[in-house]
This record gives sequence, structure tokens and C-alpha cells, in this order.
Amino acid sequence: MACFIVPLTQAVATSIYRKTTKQTDSFVGRNLKTLEQMLWGGSLMLIVDHVINGEVTWTYPFFTALATEGGGMVMLKEMLTVGVPMSVLVTLVWAGYCYMKERKVAQI
Repeated sequence: MACFIVPLTQAVATSIYRKTTKQTDSFVGRNLKTLEQMLWGGSLMLIVDHVINGEVTWTYPFFTALATEGGGMVMLKEMLTVGVPMSVLVTLVWAGYCYMKERKVAQI
């Protein structure tokens, strides 16, 4: 129910970093917009999925888990066991994509 918070936070941090540094001469700087798009897109899809499944609502407390006693710990556990690995995996896929892209450009 709250796994999207971790990649969403990473997306916000990536957007802020990319817009404040304006790096385009490094490996990371040239490809940072791709990571940003992957994170924003994945987070948006997860939010829509959770809204459709009724885990996130438009009324307070927004997360259905928070309506029960101990729900905050359930959310935290999900963020740590699902959200963090998901963000790490997206970042690793992005790094692999960037590596292959840079190798292809170097061969041309």
C-alpha cells in the first residue's frame, strides 16, 4: 500500500538534483533524465494501481492501513521490503541501460 513512496521520493530527489546541477558532460548527467522518467512513470503507475485496489483513498487517512492500530508499522515494513528493493532494481536497470548506450555510442 505504500511501496510507491520510496521510488516517488527518489524521483523527486533525482528531479531536484538534475535541475540544480545541469550536468551534461558526465556519464550520469547525460542519462539522468532517463532515470527520472523511469521513476516518475513507475511511481504514477503504482499510485494508480493502489487507488484502483482501494489501498489509497481520497479521504483521510489516505492509506487504508493507517485506519487500523499498528498500520504505520505495516506501511513502514512494506516500504522497506518492497519499495527499497524496487527502487534499487530500477536504478540498476537504468545503469545497465546507460552502460549499453554508452558502449554503443563509443563503437560508432
